[in-house]
Order: sequence, then C-alpha cells, then structure tokens
Amino acid sequence: MKRSFLFLYVLLVHALYGAWCNSVGGSLHCEYSNLANLHRPHSVSITEFGAVGDGVTLNTKAFQNALFYLNSFSDKGGAKLFVPAGQWLTGSFDLISHLTLWLDKGATILGSTSSEDWPVVDPLPSYGRGRELPGKRHRSLIYGQNLTDVVITGENGTIDGQGSVWWDWFRNGELNYTRPHLVELMNSTGLIISNLTFLNSPFWNIHPVYCRDVVVKNLTILAPLESPNTDGVDPDSSTNVCIEDCYIVTGDDLVSIKSGWDEYGISYARPSSKIKINRLTGQTTSSSGVSIGSEMSGGVSEVYIKDLHLFNSSTGIRIKSSPGRGGYVRNVHVFNVKLDNVKKAIRFTGKYGEHPDENFDPKALPVIEKITFENVHGGGIGVAGLLEGIDGDEFKNICFLNVTLTLKKKSKKSPWECSNVRGYSQWVSPEFTCDSLKESIFPEHQSDCFGLSENNHLEISSGLSRSPWLLSW
Repeated sequence: MKRSFLFLYVLLVHALYGAWCNSVGGSLHCEYSNLANLHRPHSVSITEFGAVGDGVTLNTKAFQNALFYLNSFSDKGGAKLFVPAGQWLTGSFDLISHLTLWLDKGATILGSTSSEDWPVVDPLPSYGRGRELPGKRHRSLIYGQNLTDVVITGENGTIDGQGSVWWDWFRNGELNYTRPHLVELMNSTGLIISNLTFLNSPFWNIHPVYCRDVVVKNLTILAPLESPNTDGVDPDSSTNVCIEDCYIVTGDDLVSIKSGWDEYGISYARPSSKIKINRLTGQTTSSSGVSIGSEMSGGVSEVYIKDLHLFNSSTGIRIKSSPGRGGYVRNVHVFNVKLDNVKKAIRFTGKYGEHPDENFDPKALPVIEKITFENVHGGGIGVAGLLEGIDGDEFKNICFLNVTLTLKKKSKKSPWECSNVRGYSQWVSPEFTCDSLKESIFPEHQSDCFGLSENNHLEISSGLSRSPWLLSW
C-alpha cells in the first residue's frame, strides 16, 4: 500500500511540475508587472551635490539635497540617483517615491561610525518600544516611509554599515537606544532591492515593515558569525514579499518573518502574509536559516519556502512563540531543503519568552497550525527535531513528508523530541519516536497538511499557491 502511494505521489509531482513550468514559461523568479522598470527619465549623480567618495568626508547633506531635488520629478516618471565608484560616507537619509538608487560597480555607501549621524525615532507601534531597549530607536541608514515604487540596486555595489562599533556598544551595555538597520522601509508599496552586497549591519540588514509588494533578490549579505542580531532580511507585518537567489552569512537568522510583539502586535493587527522564499543559501552558527517569530502577534500565514541550502549552522527552520504572543502561524509549506552539518534541523519553541514589558496577557496563546515540511534532506545533523509546543495550546496539523536526515553520531537521546505537537508523517528517517506524529498522511490526512490538499495541489511540486498574486510572478 505504501509503495503504491509513493508511486502515485512521484507521478503527480512530475506531472504538476511540468504543468507549472509550462504555465509560467519555466520561470520561478519574482516579477511584479505593476512595478516600474529601472529606466527613469531623470538622473543625477551624487557628485553633482558636492559628495566626495574618499571614505572620510561625510556626505549626509549631499544625499539629502539630491533626494530633495529629485522629489520634484516624482510625478514626471521618477528619477535615478547614481552613486559612482568610491567610498561614500554618510549618516541616515530618507528616500522618496518613484526613485531608483543605483550603486555602480565599485561604489560603497559607508555608514557613519558616529551615533549622532543616525537620528533617534519613535518605536514601531506594533512593538511598543525599541526591540532591544525600552523607548526609542536609531533610524536606519537608508530609510523611507509612505513610499511607492522604490528600487535600490546597481552593479553589485555595496552598502556597509561599519557595524563593529555598534556591536561593541551593545556588548558593553553602552547603548541608550535600539541599534539601527541598514535599510528600513515603512508603510510602502512596490519595492525592489537587488544586485547589491550588504556588509556589517549594526542590527538587522533589511527590514520592510507594514509594506506590500516587496522583492528582495540577488543579494549577498555578510556579517561576522559572532556579530549580534545581524539578521539578513526581516519582513515584518508585510504582504506579498518575495526573497530569492540570496547568499547570506550573518550572526543571526538569514530570514526572519515577524508581525509585532505581544499586546502591541495584537492591537496593531498587521499580519505578514504571502511570503515567498526561493533559492536561499547561507550559514548562521547562532540561529536559523529561516525563522518565524518570535514576534508574530499580528499573525503569519501563507509562507512558501523552497530550495533552501544551509551549511555549518545551528538550526534549519525554526518557529518561535510564547504565551503572551497571541496571533498565529498557519499555512506554511517548506519544500526542498538541503542541510549540511546543521545542529538542529527543525525546531519549534513554544516558550521563547522575551516580552516588551509586564503588560502582556499570559493567556494570549498563539495558534500554530498547518505547517508542512516536504523533501527535507540533510547530512551531519545533530538532532532531527526539537518540537516543543505549549501546554494547553497544542501545535497541530504539523506534517512531514519525505524527510531524510542522517545524524552525525549515535546518541542516547531520541533524534526527535516532541511535546504538545500533533500531526502526520510519511517517509521520514530517522523514524519518529513521537506517537503524536506517527499517523500517516496518505490517504486520509493530505487535506490536513498545507500544500498537499486537492485545493492546493500545485504546491506539492512548487511550494506555490494558485492565487493570482503568485501566478503573476
């Protein structure tokens, strides 16, 4: 019986994958037809505004003045700010709508090492305070809010936050406010960040928050493995986000999906949804390849992770939550993951803790359901899974299909450690020791596993839904 289901499954995957590729011309790339292309009718160079690319001269005013000037073309097809080869030292500056910020080959935007050049701004309403410290936070190096149609790209130019000074201040307890990101765009629509290298962010690298229609592609994001909290890309309370073809090595999660923190995130009620992550490669010795949470109080749903390759790292995929978070994580499909020398392949943490203040409601329990792991393979694995739900708040409809993990060495501990988690599995090695996950997916329970039901049958092969939003990519 099992062999017959396996045969039918393989045939279905092959047929649907071919149908999908034919329907989209063989392309699985992120594309938004409603976004402007990189051609702008008006273009200026940062040097026209007195900028000096010697790595010493502070060019904050030059960037601000250039963008103020280009704003007059926002209703005339938009404009392009050209940054030529050189070392362009600057503090924080604001972007404008209908803009292409272009970094030429050999161009580096350097973040100032003086905290005074990174203004202090209010905390995000969905967090209620700075992520690290109560109160306000430093604004990102490249910032914008309420924008439309913004492209940050180039010929593999570099944005370097020179973050080591911030890491030292953080470790020594010398900060008065939460550290800044390299790029943060708020309440904005139609964003592309591509073909660049990001280095040494003081905190998270790229943070779209309260945004929609975001493409992050063809990036290299690097920070020392020991650098604190240097996440790669953190979509936060954002919808229609595509992250693909990126190489990320940092001191925290490569990608972390968020949606607000405890009572503030619950009240603000801005979920993250329709998040697509394709062809992500990287390393993190402290955190995860892809994580959801722990700040997920506004809810997270419709997440598609495909073709993830993680090596020499701590954790593959992780979902983090806690009593007090509220919200939900549901409808997540993880497909085609390769793990090499990873300590913990899959991890759920139901007691992550870390609350913004004492006003959270401990009875606000998260809903974690319909998470599917399909085609996950790895060698040199320490522990196959640490799956910890919450007492009285079981994580349910957690599914594992075609998961093969070779452990680094034999251990007296079980390769799977589970509590307060329930779901289904098929073709899993090492075999589950958790009774609550042993029941087979086929034939009765495929509809309980997100991505395997008849209504979402295309997701079996591609990790994509059939919604018009995704089919337009």
